[in-house]
Amino acid sequence: MKRLLKFFAAATCFAMLLAMVTGCGSKQTAGNTKVRLCEVTHSIFYAPQYAAINLGYFKDEGIDLELSNGEGSDKVMSAVLSNSVDVGLAGPEASIYVYNEGKADNTQIFALVTQRDGSFLMGRQPDPNFTWDKIRNKVVLPGRKGGVPYMTLEYVIRKNGIDPEKDTTLDNSIQFALMAGAFTSGTGDYVTLFEPTASMLEAQGKGYILASVGKESGEICYTGYTAKKSYIEKNPDVIEKMTKALYRGQLWVSSHSPEEIAKVVAPSFPDSDVKLLTTVAQRYKDIEAWSPTPVLKPASFSLLQEVMTQAGELKQNVPYDKVVNTTYADKVVKEVK
Repeated sequence: MKRLLKFFAAATCFAMLLAMVTGCGSKQTAGNTKVRLCEVTHSIFYAPQYAAINLGYFKDEGIDLELSNGEGSDKVMSAVLSNSVDVGLAGPEASIYVYNEGKADNTQIFALVTQRDGSFLMGRQPDPNFTWDKIRNKVVLPGRKGGVPYMTLEYVIRKNGIDPEKDTTLDNSIQFALMAGAFTSGTGDYVTLFEPTASMLEAQGKGYILASVGKESGEICYTGYTAKKSYIEKNPDVIEKMTKALYRGQLWVSSHSPEEIAKVVAPSFPDSDVKLLTTVAQRYKDIEAWSPTPVLKPASFSLLQEVMTQAGELKQNVPYDKVVNTTYADKVVKEVK
């Protein structure tokens, strides 16, 4: 797709800079294997990962994580494809785009982290009686066109009987990382934001959470660990250990309270207090945002492709087994109790 090539080109500078900083390939450091992981954004939406980091599960498995923030699935994918990082935490849609481009060494999702959209629709005033019909003839800041947050929002809008192209304006001119600032500066009537940003704005009285996009959309493969096929084939032990550490984090999050989750992930969010993080954890628990296992299910993958097709971003469906590799997820789920 020409659009895919364009956004990869736009992300090239980021990938080259990351390569200069990190070098290429996994390396051994003090008995552990160094893995460069680039996340799509820094959010408590990925609590199982931060729990696994802060509870020492990755180190238990001999993994020394070097974490970076890509600020967008396109940039994460560009970094993975250029070998600037080893693994990306990003939306599976990026791997679908890459496969459809015909790249021989395409990427595969080997562990699912989240199973619902983690964004919340925010307005300028509290509205306990909010209905989606209220976005008619309004301007919504939805993120990057072609990204899962944008497409899932469109899907939810359509489910509520609204045409996202005719009945409302989706202003995708604002970069993902700048949407909160643009909204608080007066741009748009509504905005979709992830946590803890959404709750921080609400605590400051600068915006109010009106609806959960994930609750409306249903279960969909949303973000997961992705790597090139060649990397997975050359580093099966690393992939298995990463998946095992993540799964331990998922089990821990599933069995603990929002208060306990907040305390454990707090070191990863030094600018957010534990009370705020508790509120955020409760919201994500309520909508079952976190996948209970790293296994990406075919039905969830099918819904993603349906969402992409409705958005006009997918012309040809991709076979599940071409971009999803559950070998390691299936194994650790059987072994870890």
